Amino acid sequence: MGPTAGAGRELEDLRRRLAAALGPGGQDQVDVSSRRRAEYTTDASNYRVVPRAVVFPRSADDVEAAFAACRDLGVPLTSRGAGTSVAGNSIGPGVVLDFSRHLGRVLDLDPATRTAVVEPGVILDTLQRHARPHGLRFGPDPSTHARCTLGGMIGNDACGPHALASGRTSHNVVGLEVIDGHGRRFSTDAPPAELVTALEGIAAQHLATIRTKFGTFGRQVSGYALEHLLPEHGGPRGTRLARLLTGSEGTLATMLQATVRLVREAPATTFVVLGYATMADAADHVPALLSHSPQAVEGIDRRLADIVVRRGGSVDGLPRGDGWLFVEMGGETPEESLAAARAMVAGSGALDSVVIPSAADARKLWRIREDGAGLAGRSPDGQPAWPGWEDAAVPPERLGAYLREFDALMASHSVDGLAYGHFGDGCIHVRIDFPLYEDGGAARTRAFLEDAARLVASHGGSLSGEHGDGRARGALLPLMYDADAIAAFEQVKDAFDPADLLNPGVLVRPNPLEADLRVPAARTAVSIGKRPLQFAYSKDEGDLTRAVHRCVGVGKCRADSGGVMCPSYLATRDEKDSTRGRARLLQEMANGTLVQDGWRSPEVRDALDLCLSCKGCSVDCPAGVDMATYKAEFLDKHYAGRLRPLSHYSLGWLPRWSKLVALAPKVVNGLLALPPVARLAKLGAGVDRRRPLPRFAEQTFRAWFEARPPRMDGEPVLLWVDTFTDHFTPDVGKAAVKVLEHLGFAVRIAEKRVCCGLTWVSTGQLDGAKKQLRASLDALGDDLDVPVVGLEPSCTALLREDAAELLPGDARARALHSRVRTVAELIAERRPDWQPPALGTSAVVQPHCHQHAVMGFSPDRALLAKAGVEAEVLSGCCGLAGNFGAEAGHFDVSEQVAEHQLLPALRRNPEAPFVADGFSCRTQAEHLGGRTGTRYGRHLVELLADALPD
Repeated sequence: MGPTAGAGRELEDLRRRLAAALGPGGQDQVDVSSRRRAEYTTDASNYRVVPRAVVFPRSADDVEAAFAACRDLGVPLTSRGAGTSVAGNSIGPGVVLDFSRHLGRVLDLDPATRTAVVEPGVILDTLQRHARPHGLRFGPDPSTHARCTLGGMIGNDACGPHALASGRTSHNVVGLEVIDGHGRRFSTDAPPAELVTALEGIAAQHLATIRTKFGTFGRQVSGYALEHLLPEHGGPRGTRLARLLTGSEGTLATMLQATVRLVREAPATTFVVLGYATMADAADHVPALLSHSPQAVEGIDRRLADIVVRRGGSVDGLPRGDGWLFVEMGGETPEESLAAARAMVAGSGALDSVVIPSAADARKLWRIREDGAGLAGRSPDGQPAWPGWEDAAVPPERLGAYLREFDALMASHSVDGLAYGHFGDGCIHVRIDFPLYEDGGAARTRAFLEDAARLVASHGGSLSGEHGDGRARGALLPLMYDADAIAAFEQVKDAFDPADLLNPGVLVRPNPLEADLRVPAARTAVSIGKRPLQFAYSKDEGDLTRAVHRCVGVGKCRADSGGVMCPSYLATRDEKDSTRGRARLLQEMANGTLVQDGWRSPEVRDALDLCLSCKGCSVDCPAGVDMATYKAEFLDKHYAGRLRPLSHYSLGWLPRWSKLVALAPKVVNGLLALPPVARLAKLGAGVDRRRPLPRFAEQTFRAWFEARPPRMDGEPVLLWVDTFTDHFTPDVGKAAVKVLEHLGFAVRIAEKRVCCGLTWVSTGQLDGAKKQLRASLDALGDDLDVPVVGLEPSCTALLREDAAELLPGDARARALHSRVRTVAELIAERRPDWQPPALGTSAVVQPHCHQHAVMGFSPDRALLAKAGVEAEVLSGCCGLAGNFGAEAGHFDVSEQVAEHQLLPALRRNPEAPFVADGFSCRTQAEHLGGRTGTRYGRHLVELLADALPD
């Protein structure tokens, strides 16, 4: 179901008029579909507002045309960059302008003047890449630097760790070209005369208030920066007008272009970690550190680091303490920065300190800080934690006292959260376990926020230190500012936007704090349809709704951040293909007003279509979103009692068909080699016509193994015989046996031919998956002390992790987590002193996505290094991803994903061995990378076995 007929006609009329205003190509730039609007209902905040249309402007003229149409129609307009705003200031009820799709260029960069001219949708890291060859950078660097846009940074007056040295975004904006609510398009260097007159009048009327209440300390971001209107600062012209507009959250004007200041990169830096007894103790010592002019002083709670460890990460080498300060000192030479660091440590009052000499190790620790928003998405006792009081700031000399009182305030309201942030600026980030799922939770949340606002105001602080007020704090501004200041805000708004066209309900005449909260409006997944959930969702209290609301919109899935997530977004650059976009559709399914068909929803099905089920998000997303699991659950319900796509019966039942083919593999291979037969087979199987069909092995691995004399001596291991190894690449299994027996293991296999159920899971046939999995557990036997060694990473990962979620009541399934190992893990744990044969080669190595997500690649990396392999280890997905890249309609995206990492690496190293444990990865390299014959991809065990004596 969609909107009512009348609402549908209104939306179509809006789409038609906007498209006409945009001119040629406008049809492709305007979207009013329920799926697209669902993707833009929220940002990284707690709030949900359904837009009427989403527009993707290609030029400043398109923006001006959209403004004119919205003014004529009386439709509100909200500007949006990457949608990472945590205060709800990039969502709105009218038209949302997404600048990130097309307006992301650096137009000019002048090293002499140290300035750059950029479009609003340019990603910060893109600007940094342009500036770096000149020894320059844009100073503010928020943790979302890999995906946030300059337009969003200017809208919120963003900061980041290095703003301590370089100032807020507003301090680095030279000039703006904007369009305001009147439809006036102008440069801040030449603003309309009537606007200047109006602003000068406002300044004169409120002169005493502005001089005493604004610009009082470095992180006063809440409200409008009225200090820039003061006559002693030059009044509302030029850079001062640009600074006024910076941080106005899109409520006064929309940026079309910006000229920004660049700063010189420090030639050398030294990274130091200081340990203190508590976070408040760490804060007490910040003023002493500031006297040493550090480039950054960031606070981290030990409990955040503990979360990293629980998720398989490492925080080795940190000093003693439960509260840490990450301090970066700069200098002209490494010796100078090190000397500065030592002097700073001497006066730090720390319990302990560590200098981190390696830039790579420093980056690992910085990543903890960058992932703070996601890592802090769970309270210390594991409850969902939310933004809302995300970035309050106080003068640094007040920080310790504020933190102690803030901890007491949280305790008095029975809430908790993990504090971290820009201690050098007095700006604290914290996500709090507000009781949003509970009856009356919204009111309890409001009560806490009101008390928190009074507390920060009592310390001379700001409700927001860098993210803006948005929907989260706009209604609290009267607790920070007096009536005269609030009146001045309203007059400034009226001078730019008298019809309240731009981002209404934000900052001026704000909506109530509890209005439009996303979570309280959601139903539990149990109430959607009648079929019970198939997965246990043990980390989300058994509720898929809680699971999908793990996505709070931090948007890391929109960036190439060195992991796997999110391959389809990196290929298409479309929000619908990001992990976040898919989560939004599932959240809207739970809400039930915009997406109304529940499990039968075509919008959700379409959003999930290009999900590769790579599981990368389960580890790369700081909030732990697991879209592969959610997709399997949805497909299970969506197709219940209905005909499925052909590929679900062919690729989803591949183990069944493989058993039949094993009766006469030569005959089947011969038939499939005939082009007409191959075409019909692909058509009937739902396989893309451009995909070659795989050849079946003439002798299965199981047949080979059962025909050989068993080795009885040695430590027993059970080799898991997956379908891919058994029927397509038995040489992998043979190599594994050779390696394991060389290491003194007695290898056996399950007596019965079984399957873990992977292909049933990936196609959402979960009853079948459970049936396969139960049979597998029966075949593995009751000896839970014998390691199970997997060769195909996707099957290994399913046994290791998903088995317990699919069969939570089966102790054997739970035991698999500690029982199942890869070959490299088994060697690291049971034969740590083994020296593999010296291979002495370079290699292109593709870790499987499921291995990255579940087992990790560190043991394999270490084993390759011990064997003397100079490995280029790729990040990202190969693009085939099991059945995904073989299915009709997915080939182009599969190829685009492969072009991200895999294919360029193969072209750079045409003669190097290609090492990949995943059958899909090797198949993709063969099909698209030409890796055939001696250059065909090799499993790690094949590489090792080839060098061992027979």
